Amino acid sequence: MKQDKACRSCRYVLEEGGDVCPICGSNSFTTFWRGYVVILKPEQSEIAQKMGITKPGRYALRLSR
Repeated sequence: MKQDKACRSCRYVLEEGGDVCPICGSNSFTTFWRGYVVILKPEQSEIAQKMGITKPGRYALRLSR
């Protein structure tokens, strides 16, 4: 079973595969993260604005290591 990983730069959570983040283009990931938020309409979301999220997707709330 493959573990989800989160981008260290933008916190986007990739479900499986991929060596490059589709949101920011970074290649630095961690499997040590907690909690996530799903953003559907970033332009209408206060949470997305506070987190600096501009594209829909699943984002980690807390990164470790």
